[in-house]
Amino acid sequence: MNIQLILFNIILTATTATSCMHKNNSDTSTSITNAVQKQKIEKIQLTERTRGFSKSLLFTSSGKTINTNEEVVNATMSPSEWSTVTKLAETIDLSKISGLQSPTNGRNSDRALASTIIITSNGTEYTSATFDSGFPPKELQALYNVIIASDKTKKP
Repeated sequence: MNIQLILFNIILTATTATSCMHKNNSDTSTSITNAVQKQKIEKIQLTERTRGFSKSLLFTSSGKTINTNEEVVNATMSPSEWSTVTKLAETIDLSKISGLQSPTNGRNSDRALASTIIITSNGTEYTSATFDSGFPPKELQALYNVIIASDKTKKP
């Protein structure tokens, strides 16, 4: 009888510990998901520079500003375009973008423009590590492609 009681206690303890561990893991993933959902993207900026050339594309909910070598052009942006850009930005872990590695390094010898993406969310500015124009870190690829496509398809 004592052996059965001991086995029952071991099984009960193991089951309780497993269910508590599972609950803690789901709480952690929920808090990460909630943190991403609470991001309010205020503006997104792409800068591309090299010696003698500078370009900046600034996106806000009210429009976009394109600055090429100090020639500034303001353009309107549709709500759906802003929504697309912000949804892509919201999927990025902003606290980690400064450490994302560039797949190429042509910018170090002026073979490529040095690019950065700056995302302002909840009043905090998050700046990516510098990368070669056209070759962002994979985590920023989708956002970068939408920004560049917007500039090419909607020439002001």
